[in-house]
Amino acid sequence: MPTHSYALTITWTGNTGEGTTSARAYSRNHEVAADGLPTILSSADPAFLGDATRWNPEQFYVAALSQCHMLWYLRFAANAGIVVTAYEDRPTGVMTQDASGAGQFENVTLNPVVTITADSDPKLAEELHHRVADYCFIARSVQTPIHHNVTIKSAG
Repeated sequence: MPTHSYALTITWTGNTGEGTTSARAYSRNHEVAADGLPTILSSADPAFLGDATRWNPEQFYVAALSQCHMLWYLRFAANAGIVVTAYEDRPTGVMTQDASGAGQFENVTLNPVVTITADSDPKLAEELHHRVADYCFIARSVQTPIHHNVTIKSAG
């Protein structure tokens, strides 16, 4: 059974000179890095005192689910003879917090718009989306319900 490892470096860059002397004394800014890749400037969600001009973990979570779904879908489409010529998703996620401040994602909805060639089967193209959850590594690793609002377009 193959094993895959992923090594990252997360570096907090938000020490404004006072360290964490109080919850408002420091920035939530940090960097996400991996060998050979561009560094991603990140922070907390602005609702949690983060920088709105940087990516936050909640966005990464939703993005990871969408990316994983897309990549498996494209593989399934290729294997099934569905020729995809365009794919765009505008995923959304809903997170709730309780009175203690703890929270969790209640759901993520993927909204892929897939364009296929005129001779590809649109019914099969839609059906393939429902098979992805059984294979997507990210979706299989989380408990958040993931919904799909799929639109299949035929070119031509």
